[in-house]
Amino acid sequence: MLLDPPRQKVHGAAPLIPSDDSELVARAAGGEPTAFEALVERHRGRIYGLALRMLNSEDDAAEVLQETFISAYRNLANFRGDAQFGSWVLRIAANHALMRLRHRKVVGQVESPLDEPTFNERGSLMDEVADVGNVEEQAINHELRDAIEAAASKLGDDYREVFVLRDLEGMSYEEIAELTGITVPAVKSRLHRARLSLRSAIDHFYQDRA
Repeated sequence: MLLDPPRQKVHGAAPLIPSDDSELVARAAGGEPTAFEALVERHRGRIYGLALRMLNSEDDAAEVLQETFISAYRNLANFRGDAQFGSWVLRIAANHALMRLRHRKVVGQVESPLDEPTFNERGSLMDEVADVGNVEEQAINHELRDAIEAAASKLGDDYREVFVLRDLEGMSYEEIAELTGITVPAVKSRLHRARLSLRSAIDHFYQDRA
């Protein structure tokens, strides 16, 4: 199974595909290859986007895309349906991306660390930055999202991974802690520091439109 990064769809006649992933999963688990291909086409864009944001490398993101769906296919029998297929495969992708980040650190390819932010004694900055929060859930427009993602790409790996998983993909603190192997308080701390570092990008965005 060789996968390329998502490309623009070519419109034309296509077979009817169930809107519900669960039916496709059942058919794929039963040995129907076209069902799994449909799942790949449905979710590859989000998987590739996650990997690209976390790894800042198109080549690495393409490899994670490949690895993710190979792992998903091999483990279909273990998918019990407790969660949505999209959430399940996203966690697989996050795991593969995190393994690559850890490998980078081992071989000394880690990015420059994030500068320590300055906290005010009242914690008011935390409250203000928290409004940045979940980018998708607050329906921030696409231009601002692009500006935030561009700034996020410059974060150190430890900070970028929690920002992507929480604010762009909507994972819970507990899920991120399990994936990254750190505590929930550590996840929150890294996320807060990442948001602080992104504040200037957001300020510039609005200043340019003032």
